[in-house]
Amino acid sequence: MSLGLDVISETDLRDALDVLVRLVESAGALVIFCGAVVAFVRFILMGLQRRNAEVFVPVRLGLGRFLALGLEFQLASDVLRTAISPSYTEIGQLAAVAAIRTALNFFLSREINEEREQVQADRAQQRQGSAAAGAATSPAAVGAAGLTGGGTPDAGPDSPGSSGALRRG
Repeated sequence: MSLGLDVISETDLRDALDVLVRLVESAGALVIFCGAVVAFVRFILMGLQRRNAEVFVPVRLGLGRFLALGLEFQLASDVLRTAISPSYTEIGQLAAVAAIRTALNFFLSREINEEREQVQADRAQQRQGSAAAGAATSPAAVGAAGLTGGGTPDAGPDSPGSSGALRRG
C-alpha cells in the first residue's frame, strides 16, 4: 500500500544530496582558505610594524575562529553524506570523523577562549599601569606627595590633624 510519498527516487535524492554535500564541503574549505589568507596578511602587516610576539596573538585568534567555523561546515557535510539510508560502515566512519572533528573544535575553541582571556587581562593591566602612571604625575598626586603626616603640609607626626600612622608605617 503506497501513499504516494515516493515523489523523488532514491537515486535522484542521492544525486541532489551529493551536490549539497559538495557545496557544504566547498563552503567549509573556502572559510578555512579565507581565514588563512586574512591571517597571513595580518601576520605580514603586524610583523612589519612591530617586532614582538604579542602582536601575533590576535592573528592566531582570528585564524582559530575561521578554522573552527570551517570544521563545523565539514562536519555538516559528513552528516549530510549519511542522510539517505546509510550503511553501518558509513555510520561508523561518520562517528569517527565526527569525534575527531568535534575534539579538534573543542580544543581549538578552548585555546581561543584562553588566548582571548589573556589578551583581555593584558589590556586591563596595561590600562591600570598607564592610569597609575598618569595618577602619579597628576597635580593632585604631586600635591599629596608634599603632605608628610597625612593632614597638612609639613605637619609632623604629632601635629593636630595628623594621625602619624603614615610616617610610622
